[in-house]
Amino acid sequence: MILERIPPRICSLFMLGAARRQAHSSPVPPQPVPPLLQTLQRYLTALEPLLPPDEIEHTRRIVQKFGCPGGLGEKLQRELIKRAKHSHNWISDWWVQWAYLECRQPLAVHSNPAISLPKRDFTDWKGQLVFASKLIAGVLDFKAQVDSGRLAPEYMRGHPLCMELFPQLFSSCRIPGPKHDHVVHYGRPRYGQAHITVVRNYQFFQLDVYNSDGTPLTESQILAQLLRIRSQSWKTDKQPMGILTSEHRHTWGQAYTRLLRDKINKESVRLIEKSIFTLCLDSPVMMISDEKYSSRMAAQILHGGGTFSNSGNRWFDKTLQFVVGEDGSWGLLYEHATAEGPPIATLLDHVLEYCKKPDRMRAPLIPLPMPKKLYFYINSEIKWDLEMAKQNLDILINDLDINCFNFKRFGKEFVKQLKLSPNSFIQVAIQLAYYRVHSEVCAACDIASLRMFQGGRTDYIRSPTNQMLSFIQAFDDDAMSREAKVQLLREAVDAYSILTEQSLKGQGIDRHLLGLKLQAIAEGLSVPRIFMDTAYGLATHWKLRTGQVPANTDSVMCFGPLVPDGYAVCYNPQPDHVHFSITAFNCCEETNAEKLALTLERSLRDLQELFQPTV
Repeated sequence: MILERIPPRICSLFMLGAARRQAHSSPVPPQPVPPLLQTLQRYLTALEPLLPPDEIEHTRRIVQKFGCPGGLGEKLQRELIKRAKHSHNWISDWWVQWAYLECRQPLAVHSNPAISLPKRDFTDWKGQLVFASKLIAGVLDFKAQVDSGRLAPEYMRGHPLCMELFPQLFSSCRIPGPKHDHVVHYGRPRYGQAHITVVRNYQFFQLDVYNSDGTPLTESQILAQLLRIRSQSWKTDKQPMGILTSEHRHTWGQAYTRLLRDKINKESVRLIEKSIFTLCLDSPVMMISDEKYSSRMAAQILHGGGTFSNSGNRWFDKTLQFVVGEDGSWGLLYEHATAEGPPIATLLDHVLEYCKKPDRMRAPLIPLPMPKKLYFYINSEIKWDLEMAKQNLDILINDLDINCFNFKRFGKEFVKQLKLSPNSFIQVAIQLAYYRVHSEVCAACDIASLRMFQGGRTDYIRSPTNQMLSFIQAFDDDAMSREAKVQLLREAVDAYSILTEQSLKGQGIDRHLLGLKLQAIAEGLSVPRIFMDTAYGLATHWKLRTGQVPANTDSVMCFGPLVPDGYAVCYNPQPDHVHFSITAFNCCEETNAEKLALTLERSLRDLQELFQPTV
């Protein structure tokens, strides 16, 4: 987090939390700075499938000059190593600032990932509130484990993982600014109640979730309070204040300043920001076919469906937003500057297990205060800001094409039986599908968690590899034997698995290259030529943004593409099936989410038949 921009009181709370995290987390080593020449060589190798030989040779000369003895690269590398010795993590703060807080695109669609979870067995508002009560209690139970240090340490491949992100999930919020945002983390107040925010029909409520003795409310107490909120929010508010948070960050930063000039508005906004998390109680949406249901629900969680649907029930700056619809749909939307997928998956696994348990806690016979409705004073300026935000959000939502599907022919067990990595296998299938649609491969990024290191966030796993390109070009060649194709596929999958292993061990290339670039900028130098080269622009124009959902349940994650002419592909491999979500922008004539989805299904079937040929 960027502590220098956080007020002193909040900063001290944040540092106290950090000390507790260190006390409760398993020891993990600092993140290494990869060797310079290793990164530069791997960068050139990564460019080979994307560029013709003459352009590769041009870039090779630039890279060699950058990395030569006594050159600029060596100087910047020495400074990065110094930075690593004197900081908690040499790249994470820079990464969060550069990738998230300085990004000016709207959080809705472009940044915040959404997770749509399996539909619950209720279809009315009563079931909605009963389940929401259980959900709130489950999240508070998880928070209690985090706060007390009882959360079990996590491991990956036998290595302990950094647990620092867990406390930051709660009572945190992103704050807009004209040039960059910052994140505040409030922690639980020493005195007084801690609360969540509940949104229904565009109206925001403060709901205290702890009794005066510090114990969390029981499910029946929470339900009683949600019923009170429902009785106060029969009609939809005319002004959906939450939609302001969906704006371009510069625009929202200016509107935020105007909004907080009023004392009532400032108090309401601060209560939303300080809340542990937000619960969005969504209204019913139009009935659609079962085939398109998962796509519609993913869209509802991601952006709320538009200004005439549930988008006014969101506060996109909030780190955690749980969404519960009247039709049994539910999910989670999270803000990416603070949260990453694996800790979110751990939280959701806990909530799902908690929801299986009966409520055995008897509610204390003490009266509870009425949930506090949050009011806003809307002058002509704010009203204009709202109108613009509504128009812009609807344009963005109408531009986004979402296609979710469940591939049922096989899951990760089939791939494991072939002694191949399921994740690498799916990555090859995605690139094959892209090639079949566009007759070329493209720069693609998958996410590798760096939680094996102190304060580690993520790095990219790049594709395509040379081996992947060789397989893709050979696969639809009828002159190539099945055995040769199988061998090329195995080589492609193994090559990607090696890249994955390198990134997980902190030896990826993208965060290192970014660190070298930002180190030069920090020293007041011109951006090095290696980063001004057209090859670097092509290599970081991510037409395929991909991500695996590390979940034990049939959840679907989705987010928007990173570039206007790209796709985002999320997948959740289960033992005998794989859930996919694909997004693209309608404004780009070249991309089509449905076409890529159908081609991906066909590609997966073709890969299966490669190993199980039909007679």
